[in-house]
Parts: sequence; structure tokens; C-alpha cells
Amino acid sequence: MIKPNAPLSLDVAQQIASPAAARLLPRWRTGLAAGLALCACLAQAQDTVQPNANLRTDGMPPIAQATADKVALYTDFRGFGFVQWHPQERSMLVRHREAGANVPQLHLVRSPGGKPEKLTDFPDPVAQAAFEPTQGKYLVISRDAGGNEATLVFRMDLATRQTTLLSPPDERSGFTWTHKADRLLLHSVPLDRTANAGKRERVGTTLRWVSPLDPTQTSVLTELPGGGWGSFEFSHDDATIAAIQYRTPSDADVFLIDARSGERRKILPQSGSAGFGDIAWSKDGQRLFLSTNQGGEFFALAMFELASAKMRVLSHHIPWDIERFSLSEDGTRLFAVANASGRDEVHLFDALSGAELPRPDLPGGAIGGGEWHRQARAELAYTLNSPQSPSDVFSLDTSSGKVLRWTQAASPAGIDPASFSTPELVQIKSFDGLPISAWLYLPDAKKFAGKRPLLVDFHGGPEGQSTLHFMGRWNYLLCELGIAILLPNVRGSSGYGKTFLDLDNGFKRKDSVKDGGAFLRWSASHPRLDASRIVVAGGSYGGYMSLATAVDYSDLIRGAIDVVGISNFVTFLNNTESYRRDLRRVEYGDEREAAMRAFHEQIAPLNNAAAIKKPLFVVQGKNDPRVPYTEAEQMVAAVRKNGVPVWYLLADNEGHGFRRKVNADYEFYATVKFLETTLGTP
Repeated sequence: MIKPNAPLSLDVAQQIASPAAARLLPRWRTGLAAGLALCACLAQAQDTVQPNANLRTDGMPPIAQATADKVALYTDFRGFGFVQWHPQERSMLVRHREAGANVPQLHLVRSPGGKPEKLTDFPDPVAQAAFEPTQGKYLVISRDAGGNEATLVFRMDLATRQTTLLSPPDERSGFTWTHKADRLLLHSVPLDRTANAGKRERVGTTLRWVSPLDPTQTSVLTELPGGGWGSFEFSHDDATIAAIQYRTPSDADVFLIDARSGERRKILPQSGSAGFGDIAWSKDGQRLFLSTNQGGEFFALAMFELASAKMRVLSHHIPWDIERFSLSEDGTRLFAVANASGRDEVHLFDALSGAELPRPDLPGGAIGGGEWHRQARAELAYTLNSPQSPSDVFSLDTSSGKVLRWTQAASPAGIDPASFSTPELVQIKSFDGLPISAWLYLPDAKKFAGKRPLLVDFHGGPEGQSTLHFMGRWNYLLCELGIAILLPNVRGSSGYGKTFLDLDNGFKRKDSVKDGGAFLRWSASHPRLDASRIVVAGGSYGGYMSLATAVDYSDLIRGAIDVVGISNFVTFLNNTESYRRDLRRVEYGDEREAAMRAFHEQIAPLNNAAAIKKPLFVVQGKNDPRVPYTEAEQMVAAVRKNGVPVWYLLADNEGHGFRRKVNADYEFYATVKFLETTLGTP
């Protein structure tokens, strides 16, 4: 190949100079230019990261391979999550992504510290999994495809790893075992592919019986109105099913359903409205343990006597939400997790007397699971992570207080999670004097002196909460780029009482955006933050918050990142899956009402795109049934009309967020590139 600046050889020079070759010169030059361009493209391809075949990029610059190489160490933390104890053996199911894998799979761990045995190898994660409850001879699992949330239920034989479909296709199904383990209760809602014009005004939840060993033996128990049903729990004689119909965190009903006839009876709340969370039966079937905010601001652990219809609160002395609890197999002890302003606290109760037991001495962090073993009745398993540790699985002997570690999370060589930043709790007052809070992660002051750029990341929900947890990939921003990270809990967040939770409902939607603006202005007062270099981000409802902040506070930011976010509540409510529509209308307001529709149109980032003056990065999954990809596409088009740079990343095999490592890695490489471009780091 002739290099552009190299002298021509004698033979080539003579050929060009001859009259006969004159006619060929333009063609030769064209071929040479094409060859040089091809070489340049090949060289560039070797120096840049190429998106895989399922990713579509639009308006995005090349991402240097050097960026991916630097980031790579921070993308391979591989923790473990507890799923379920084996019903007979002292072994457990866990979720784990092994080295080189794309999504987490189910593994069996036979003893504390034992080597995980891989059980599944699907292209998508397993949503729900449970052993056959008596002998544990096989599993029942549920999973979707490509994030479409059409969750199907299967029996999986452990010996052959073969699966057998148990649930109807094209429905979103979950399952609950009877105590006798003779059959499953399937609870299913229809899916309409609403982004593709499918829609139904009335949605119901179907309860079906199915034999997991013979799927032809199936029958419908009952049809329940609406799509917000969950927490199905059998009494110990399998005669009655307790269930919760959810509308909002502060508006739900508890029903008892006859397992033979399907007839249902509402038992709570007895008046007014209240929220209800986890639910469990006493061994004698005379009481229900549940969490509720009935009569108070926070979710409390309570005991409801069915005969007298009297409620007794057990955790009245804990001024925080009880996020989850579980009852031991023998019905004598309760494990509960309280959310103390974003920090998880473990509490134990005597289920017979209701008295709190001495609290176990556990390290701080985010706690998941909390299931009691059927045989070792004082032992429970849980998952724990912290800002300095990926998730691992532990067990606690509640009689002795002894803690055993069952798994060891993997961290890349050369990375010490123990050195990662611990956040500080920031508390400020918003535009109307309301106290609001956030978690602030700061980079090391010795490595990154002076004021640092800031990434403000809004959580989803909107009834979510930013809590103390492991930051994973985002530690790269802190440790290598010196970018501070602020995780706000604006009004409407959970964890701060039901009054705070409802402060953004309906016509009050923009007040939460003003809270975000208050944090932007507050950053100028912090000695380590550079208020002139801020990017806002968020996923799902947090994506709306990011877009709305880019509209209202464009002069205070350098850019915005929108991941599967809402761009217009009217189009969102029309296109989200049918079973979710009424549930979301309670939070956002009913777009069918003229005044609310006008308000939605008024505040829509889509209709105010002209106010966005700073670069925008939009990330979306094509199969998203919650916030359909149309929300992203219309926003990208609207902002580009203003000549504002917009990066767009669409994944054909993802739904409401990227679950596959290869996709999530590329998304993060692009995020790093966007932050470097807009913030000028390091």
C-alpha cells in the first residue's frame, strides 16, 4: 500500500506519465482514496469501542478503546443475592453473574463458603425462583425475554435442566406455592403491547390453579378486578389466601380469598385509606402479621386478630418504615428491616408476645432477603452490601448471634472496594421551607483537590428512595474522574412518611422539580463542589426529573442524562401497559380529565424542549413496557430541532433499563464520554 506522504516508485511514476494511462488516472486516484479511507476506518475501529449488534447509536461520537480499558475494572464487580433456602438441606439458591457472563444466573451453594454450582443458563435473568417446598426435587421459575416483562412460569427439573411452561403465553405471571406443595397458584395479568397500539380499558388479574408436574391440570379460581394485586399468602391449612390490592403506598386493601370458591372478603382498612406491605399468617390461622401505615406516618409492623378485627402495632417505638419482614417457620420469631433515613436496620420480635428481642450486631449496609430456614428454625439468610462492598449472602443464628458468610463477592484485581467513599447525609430546606435530604459521595480530597464537578442523579419511582448502597461502576466517576455524586430524595420519595410521599401528587408534580433546583443552588455553598460544572441524570421517573430540570434550570447545568424517562405524562399514560395505567393515574393524575390533561401538557418536557439548551444523552430499551421507547424517540426529535446536541442509545434486547452486562458496559462508556465532554474532567 502506498502511504500518502511516501515518494512514488519509478514504475508507478512512469505509468502515470504515459498518455495511455491518462484515462486511468482519475480511477486510480479514486481507488487510492477509497483504500486510504478504508485503512483509516479500520484503524479507527481498532481504537474505538464498537456497539454490539443489539445497540443502536444515533448522534454519538466514537468512544475510545482507551476509555473502555480504563473503565473495565469498575464494571466487573460480581456479587451474590439470596433467593431461597432448600426446604430440607442446609443449602441455598443464590443469584450470581459468573466471570465472563452477561446476566446473573441461579446457583446452588451447599455450605457457607462452598463453591456455587450453576443451575441455569438463560439469555435473560430469572425473575422468581422457588424449590418444590417439601423435598426440593425441582424448581419453579419465572422469566421474561429481552426485558418485555411478559414473565412466564416454568418447572425446571434439576437433573436435566429442562423447563416446562406452566403459565399462559403473552401474560405477566407470578406464582405462589400451597403449603402442601400439591399445586401452584398462578396470578396473571394480560399484556397489550400498548406502544404498538394495543390497549384495554378494563384489566383484571386471573388466579389459576396448576399442577407443576402436569400442566394440563389447570383451572381458574377467580378473576380479580384491576392489576394491582400481590402478596398472595396461603393460610397453613391452604384454605384461605390473603392478598393485597395495591393502588398507592398509602392506599391499599387487604382481602381474604376462599381457596375453593374464589370468593373474596375485604378485611382492611376498616375505614378510610391505608397502605399495606408484607403479610404473613400465624401458625393457627387466627392472626395476620403485616406492615401498614394505618394510623401513622410510617409503615409499622402490626398484628391483626381476625376474630376481633383488632390491630396491634408492634414497632411503634421505631420512627421509620418497616420495609420488609418475615415470620419464622415455627411462627415464633419475626425478622424486620427498618429504613432509617436510607440506612437499613435489623430488628427481631417475639411473634407470640409481640415484644422486641435484642437487636443483632450486624454491619451496616443495604439488607435484602431475610428468610428463615425450615429446619434450622433460628437461622435466617440475608443479603448485605455497603458502599465498600458488593452484595454477599450471610446467615444469622438468632439464638447465638453467630453470623456465617456463605459467599464471597468478586472484585477486579487492582480494585479495593474498602477504599471507596462513604457518603455524607445532606439536609437542606427547599423553596417552601420543606426539609429534604440527599446522599453526597465525594472523591478523595488528596487525589482531587479543589472544587469538583457534580453529577446529580434522581431516583425512579417516584415512590423510590436513594439509600446507602454499593455504587458499582459509578465508583469510577469518584475514583478516577473526581466527579462528586449527589443522590437526592425529593418530595414524593418513600422513607419519610406518607405526608412527604404525597407532596408531589397530581398538580403538585413540579414541586419535586423545584426540590431538585434547590439542590443545584445549594451546591454553590459546598466548599468542595463546583456549581458551574453540574450534569443531572435519572432513570424512569428520575429520567423525567432530569428532563424537567434541563427545562427549568438549563442555566445551572452543563448537560442531562435521561434513562428510560417520561417525556410527556399524557403520552406515557396512553402507552404504558394497560395493567399499570390506573395505578399510575393515582400518582400522576388522570389525563382523561380536562384540567389534568392541560396541566400535563403544560409541564411536559416534550412541550418545553425549546428551553433545553445543554447537551442531552437519552438511553432507552426497545422492549420497555413501562415507559415505552416512544417517550425517548419523541424527546430526541424535539430537542434536536433546537440544534442542541443529543446522543441517543437504543437497545433492541432490553426493557426498562439495561440488564445485560455487554449493554450496560457500553452505556457506561458512553456516560463517561458524555461527562468528560460536558464537564471537562478530570
